Amino acid sequence: MTIEIKKSVKPIKYISAIDKLEDRLEQIKINKCNELIWILEHEEIYTGGTSFKNNEILDKSINFVKTNRGGKITYHGPGQLVFYFVLDLNKRGKNIKKLLNAIEKTIIDTLEEYNISSFADRKNVGIWHKDKSGKINKIAAIGIKVKKWIAYHGFALNISNNLDAYKKIIPCGISKRGVTNLKTIKEKNYKKIESILIKNFLSNIKN
Repeated sequence: MTIEIKKSVKPIKYISAIDKLEDRLEQIKINKCNELIWILEHEEIYTGGTSFKNNEILDKSINFVKTNRGGKITYHGPGQLVFYFVLDLNKRGKNIKKLLNAIEKTIIDTLEEYNISSFADRKNVGIWHKDKSGKINKIAAIGIKVKKWIAYHGFALNISNNLDAYKKIIPCGISKRGVTNLKTIKEKNYKKIESILIKNFLSNIKN
């Protein structure tokens, strides 16, 4: 199966990106387009998934939009890598759990290449990192939607984004844990991380 890989240099508005993903989904449904991986950054916005609650918004003045992906409320903005996809699970065994495992493994494997340890948590979806003090912080948020067995949305990996933005919400509805980014964990050059994520994701969705 051919997967188109697209990378956007300039930040993309959230609604515009989701419209494009949903358009691609409809085209895939009628066999008019290839599956898609799309790497981008968003302009600053907060998004609430299907299970978010209004009391998780601490600052009511934020730029907020409801979305149809799974999960609760999160933040997108410059310095955060967003990894979107549109994948036809009709041709991939109709296995959502396998896709989620592939996403988690992709992020964990990629961070290992930078000597950063991370882990998935069945009770709290996403990828987490334990700092030297023992505090557990989220490094990547995951949220997907499946329509007619075509999966879309994806995950967001914090690289150098503004962590203060998360103080305006209860990120992913979890108040007992924090949020971090790669630059805070380890000061390195992360310019090649897009390519490593794509390589690992393509490998993991084949297995």
